[in-house]
Amino acid sequence: MKKLDKLILKTFLGPFVATFFITLFILVMQNLWKYIDDLVGKGLDLLTIGQFLWYASATLLTLAMPIAILISSIMTFGNLGESFELVAIKSSGISLLRFMRPLMWVALLLCGITFLFANYVIPYASLKFATLYNEIFYKKPAFDLKEGVFFTYIDGYAIKVGKKDSDGKTIRNVLIYEKGNPLQDNAIVAEKGIMQISPDKKFLEFNLENGFRYQERGNAYDSSTEYIRLGFKEFKKLFDLSSLQQGATNPEMFKGNQKMLSARQLSKNIDSLRNLADSSDKRLYNNLKSFLHFADLKDSIWKKTGNVIQPAKADSLFADSSRAALNERVVSTATDIKNSIQFYDSDAKDRAKSLNFHKLEWHRKYAFSMACLVLFFIGAPLGSIIRKGGLGMPLVVAIIFFLIFHLLNMFGEKFVKEGITTPFTGMWLAVMVLIPIGAFLTYKAMNDSQLFSKEFYHRTFKKIKLYLKRFSKKSSSQNI
Repeated sequence: MKKLDKLILKTFLGPFVATFFITLFILVMQNLWKYIDDLVGKGLDLLTIGQFLWYASATLLTLAMPIAILISSIMTFGNLGESFELVAIKSSGISLLRFMRPLMWVALLLCGITFLFANYVIPYASLKFATLYNEIFYKKPAFDLKEGVFFTYIDGYAIKVGKKDSDGKTIRNVLIYEKGNPLQDNAIVAEKGIMQISPDKKFLEFNLENGFRYQERGNAYDSSTEYIRLGFKEFKKLFDLSSLQQGATNPEMFKGNQKMLSARQLSKNIDSLRNLADSSDKRLYNNLKSFLHFADLKDSIWKKTGNVIQPAKADSLFADSSRAALNERVVSTATDIKNSIQFYDSDAKDRAKSLNFHKLEWHRKYAFSMACLVLFFIGAPLGSIIRKGGLGMPLVVAIIFFLIFHLLNMFGEKFVKEGITTPFTGMWLAVMVLIPIGAFLTYKAMNDSQLFSKEFYHRTFKKIKLYLKRFSKKSSSQNI
């Protein structure tokens, strides 16, 4: 490896690693805000939160990688241009493409890594993320009694305390409703009590003092009820907290989702869906044929009158006594045919939607991988043209192109889901739009373009102003 290649690689790797982890962190935090309402108040431990963030970050790597390549390539060539190292390299007869060559190989390597990650790691991470999120979503909030507010997350009970002492255990003006049989309204009222959770955190224990237990007994077969009022000096009440615990979710329920499949599995499912569509068409044809069993028979209601073939009246073919039954059978057959076609139509739409989603995920794996190379050929020429290092101007330009890339991806995916365009066009839309931009910027950078030079635009503006002045003078002289 030549010293020039070592220089460019050394200059690139530092900004790339930094921008990659910063970008990934920002995307994870953005994703966390999306689910924050489902996480707060659930009493989750640090391990569960760490797993949630870990699986979320794995699913966002394919988006963070192209952004990091874009920003770091702009910063790398911008720093070299600002320190005039790029000018010295070009003046020695080395072309820009030769100088970019080691980073081209790095970009290709990152494309391969992104695809392998998208094909093997992300499906597994998505499965784990969906399973964990389902467990968290259906987990009820942790036990937390607030003064004057009913706590209703323990199955079968509604609990309210008027006041909690500073020790966190002593509670006063306790009211407990038992939600059992709809015909019964049972309640417990106490002046004070001590609240504590069992060491295994499975039960909540209330040791109540000076209160009453109200109980109403009844059954579904008799509207009359029996009312019981029981006073107590001390009363111990246990609550089962198992309903507040995080339940286990079977990962098998998410394995069929297209986001949890590799490219090979997606291709297999796509072929299966196509074969299913063909078999469904044949099944519909055979089903309709069973209703229209007379379709293969010659038409018997046509008769020849002279040289003209005219349909005979159907009334003349059937007896009066059978017409009512015949009409009912015709209506029944027509209804069955309609129901079969409607069921087939609904099934065909669902199948086509599933097929599009599978194709969308298949193209996504390749499109996001190719985006790494495309954004490199945008970032590297931009950096050599701008000739500004750091996180100022390069970051602004990178954000603009990232927004273009991200919005085109969002629009393309939305168009596919709405059936406006094909999965290929939708998922490759951003790449197809950015490839000509990258080629144009590379051409300009190779020819030392002044595309972002203030002096260039100032001179251009002066030339336009001078031309307009001459044109106005010429027009005025002609009018005279």
